[in-house]
Amino acid sequence: MSVKAYFRNIFENVASISDGMTITLKYFFQKTATIQYPEQRLKLAPRYRGFHEFEADRCIACDLCAKACPVDCIYIEKTAPRKIDKATGKATGGELTRYAIDYSKCLFCALCTEPCPTRCIHMGKVHDLSCYSRRDAVIEFTELDKEGLHTPIPIWMERNAPRIPWVKEELERVKAGKLSGTAADIPAR
Repeated sequence: MSVKAYFRNIFENVASISDGMTITLKYFFQKTATIQYPEQRLKLAPRYRGFHEFEADRCIACDLCAKACPVDCIYIEKTAPRKIDKATGKATGGELTRYAIDYSKCLFCALCTEPCPTRCIHMGKVHDLSCYSRRDAVIEFTELDKEGLHTPIPIWMERNAPRIPWVKEELERVKAGKLSGTAADIPAR
């Protein structure tokens, strides 16, 4: 190796390190984009698509949501045809024996919410459904309805509710059976 090549190699390395340090220092003094989740609340986009919220008492089990699903992750079983009672707005007729969504397959595309004639299913704001097995990723909404719930309660939400105020509020909303905004909380004009 010649002396000229040796010093050129040193110069190129110092220039490369200088470029890297310039970029590092540029971003070092900027405000961080990372938040300390779940202690700090995530700002969800207005049309955020979280886990489905399902009102079993309004479902007529027409299977339109299951037919619209591109990955075939919605399972519906009923004993007989159902229809909406116009006076109460509730479904009557046969029994809805199973309404389940497999979240290990779900794309959260919201295509299942569009064809629903009774608007009994819509995208909610709950997210992060951590579980320990694939079987736990299949949510049986008919079982949740028996508990008075419209959406699943994630494990992290139950564990963090006592120490994080916003999680406690969200858990209370879900346990009370209150739905999140169906219009993505966008103010009407």
